[in-house]
Amino acid sequence: MNKKCLRLIGFSLLAGVSAHSAYAATPGVTADTILLGQSAALSGPAARLGENMRDGAKLYFDEVNRNGGVHGRKIRLVSLDDGYEPARAIANTKQLIEKDAVFALFGYVGTPTGYAVIPLVNEAKIPFFGPFTGAEGFRNPVNRNIFNVRASYNQETEALVDFLVSHRKKKIAIFYQDDAYGKAGLGGVQLAMDKRKLPIVAMGTVERNTVEVGNAAKTIAKTSPDAIIMVSAYKSCAAFIREMNKTGLRPDYLNVSFVGSDALAQELGPDGHGVYISQVVPYPWDSGFAVAKEFTALAKKNAPDLKPSFNNIEGYIAAKILVEGMRRVGTDLTRETLIKALESFKDVDVGNFQLTFSPTNHSGSDYVGLTVIIGTSGSFMPIFKAKPRGAGR
Repeated sequence: MNKKCLRLIGFSLLAGVSAHSAYAATPGVTADTILLGQSAALSGPAARLGENMRDGAKLYFDEVNRNGGVHGRKIRLVSLDDGYEPARAIANTKQLIEKDAVFALFGYVGTPTGYAVIPLVNEAKIPFFGPFTGAEGFRNPVNRNIFNVRASYNQETEALVDFLVSHRKKKIAIFYQDDAYGKAGLGGVQLAMDKRKLPIVAMGTVERNTVEVGNAAKTIAKTSPDAIIMVSAYKSCAAFIREMNKTGLRPDYLNVSFVGSDALAQELGPDGHGVYISQVVPYPWDSGFAVAKEFTALAKKNAPDLKPSFNNIEGYIAAKILVEGMRRVGTDLTRETLIKALESFKDVDVGNFQLTFSPTNHSGSDYVGLTVIIGTSGSFMPIFKAKPRGAGR
């Protein structure tokens, strides 16, 4: 073998070692794989929320993988069940970061579980992308590792209060989950009411993962409110509505998006007609959004058992945006290059749904719409669509 051949072999070996070192230096990234981690409620009273978020994301990731992946790397999502309990979310996150060595954390479900793992996220300096929560603590002050796709609870509750007041309904009560999620929603309602110099006429609470709503209904019913804004998950909200209906009162019921629209409609059955829910992603069957048409067509083709919902289209959109960020990086995918790529997003359109990130803003979307459950079959009718970008920010 001549010296030229030996030199070429040497260069090839060095290049291989260099490439291997580059992959090894970034957890969760190999020559052919990108490993993502998720902790979500996959069991218990909030299971539908976690399942839908995971399944919507997987629908898109699987399509990307069928088409060659991201610069040749296939995406794999490891989803762990936390039952919507902070202690389990902490244990799952430690496993995902330390044992599974994932590249990024994706699609966590819930405020209390998300808040619980922020110290781990900061310590590992790992991207925490698209959490299913609108709480301000994930948004302000900006955390370099956290990227939010959805609008905030402050923006949702502002839209709900504005809708009610514009319809001359000012006696507004709140039913909320007695934890970080519920208190985030309460804070948003309080801000919106203070802005209009109106008092919240009554408050009632429920413990997370329970349906003990009797005391809350009794307390709120005493004030005969025009409307009740609810900040909890679908089972407790359904139980509360049924309990309130026993009083003979018929206030308007309004929920923020985290409730799980389809699950709530299913839980309520005939009691669901006329219940309002704010939304932070497009109506899945809205032909005015290319991403909705894409999502429903792909589900029909590749996941016929997947029933399109607001929750799983949110997972789909979050997955699509994360993939766009990774594609913009190129082949040199690291946590740092991903963060920089995402911070360069300026009105990035993923199907008539635009997002903007920057070093001083990690909240990509301001989209807030309102829907109402109609009839007894769990169908939805849009009341209004998005507010203009920048509203409430």
